[in-house]
Amino acid sequence: MTDSDTIAAIASAAGRGAVGVLKISGPEVPRIAAAILGRVPDARRAHLGRFQDAQGESIDEGIAVYYPAPASFTGEHVLELQGHGGILVMDLLMQRALELGCRAARPGEFSERAFMNGKMDMAQAEAVADLIDAGTAAAARAAVRSMQGEFSGRIGELQLLITDLRVHVEALIDFPDEDIDFLASAAFTERVARLFAAFASVESAAGQGALLREGLTVVIAGKPNAGKSSLLNRLVGDDVAIVTPAPGTTRDVLRQQVHIDGLPLNLIDTAGLRVAHDAAEEEGVRRARREMQRADRILYVVDAGAAHAGAAHARAAHAAAAPEDLATELAHAQVPGGVPITVVFNKIDLIDAGPRIAGERHTEIFLSALTGAGLELLRTHLKDSAGYRDVESGALAARRRHLDALARARALVQSAAEALKTSQTVELFAEDLRLAQLALGEITGEVSSDDLLGAIFGSFCIGK
Repeated sequence: MTDSDTIAAIASAAGRGAVGVLKISGPEVPRIAAAILGRVPDARRAHLGRFQDAQGESIDEGIAVYYPAPASFTGEHVLELQGHGGILVMDLLMQRALELGCRAARPGEFSERAFMNGKMDMAQAEAVADLIDAGTAAAARAAVRSMQGEFSGRIGELQLLITDLRVHVEALIDFPDEDIDFLASAAFTERVARLFAAFASVESAAGQGALLREGLTVVIAGKPNAGKSSLLNRLVGDDVAIVTPAPGTTRDVLRQQVHIDGLPLNLIDTAGLRVAHDAAEEEGVRRARREMQRADRILYVVDAGAAHAGAAHARAAHAAAAPEDLATELAHAQVPGGVPITVVFNKIDLIDAGPRIAGERHTEIFLSALTGAGLELLRTHLKDSAGYRDVESGALAARRRHLDALARARALVQSAAEALKTSQTVELFAEDLRLAQLALGEITGEVSSDDLLGAIFGSFCIGK
């Protein structure tokens, strides 16, 4: 496989449809167009014609559009054949392209070639995939912003601010005898403050975009019969989980995705946490604890009506939960300490208590999965705990790797500024700024490894 290969792929969705699209890109496109269409179409004009096989017989009749290099998506010659969307028709067209010397494209190879030919940077290419996969209108809008270059532009602004600092700092290194007192000036302090403000703005927009793309993974855990599956059903709005009076009904992990005002919520219902009675239940408990380790947040469900005169009733009836009782229960359940926890006191309808939110060490929400009382408190709490803003916030499609690179770059600038205050080591300050720029370059692809490129574009659909 080489970049000089001419590649082809069916770019429309699999299955039967009104229209199917075959996309071809590479240096041999003019020759292949002439063989299939009988001539090379005029550039960027829709051409109605027959798609011919090797014997000159019609495979299909449809629209052909030819984009000569470099004015195309990939920067190469590109031909799109838009025919009838039957599976057999598209397969025959693909076979014809392969007969004429094309190679079947790898997943994401068209976008990869666009990146390699300077048609888009890495952040824009990833936004193309994010737009295709968007599950909400807000996620789609964020992806369009990044695809059109807004995220890359914001990264470029950070790069320019860092470059501006480096110019002045490295002047001190190159001309140590000159009377340059820039580091002690108000202008230097202002430039550093402006840089940190720019970091905060970009990280906020990218963080919202990452939430829209990846959502919040929430594991529903607790003892048997606490109402975990009932809570899942209420949040989903459908009876997706079996609910019975018998404890231990849920044996395996059940996954559902919902949206709260545009925020994707990946809900995971788990088996009740107790000493297992058989091998199947033991495996269910093991899987529940594994999912808790991976969660962004745990909803630990407690049966508030389990004992009218006991500790659960007292917690629901009075100002706060007894911390020693709750801590003991969480310890017995082996709830991981590094994952944020919201304690949900369910079944308040059994003890004649109203919905409310309380708690100091952990947030405690009192609700009824049966009646729905308090569910809105829980939904609002989940949005707030994730830092999600449901109004139009200028979110930019971003991934975990983008947030990591931004955090490393900001930490390097912070480290450089603090080191300069304490040691006045200008050389170290300049080096940290250089490393910060390299971290930002990972986002747009200015600095990237072949392994990273392969992993990113390998996740794309074939034909894009």
